[in-house]
Amino acid sequence: MSTLRDARLQSEPTPEGEQFLLPWVQTLSVRQRLALLIAAPLGPRVPQKPLNVGLFDEDARNQLNLF
Repeated sequence: MSTLRDARLQSEPTPEGEQFLLPWVQTLSVRQRLALLIAAPLGPRVPQKPLNVGLFDEDARNQLNLF
């Protein structure tokens, strides 16, 4: 336990503020962070519009019958 007390605490700046790093935990480099972003699945750039045609037309379901 004395090694933890003697170990010098490292820190890194983040948008939330200064954060301390544990001695046995390594920080991610910029290259590793970019590799994680590249490996992530692609998502849509623009939200998908609803399909309001035929069977899936929710606007037509909400209409009142006139007869």
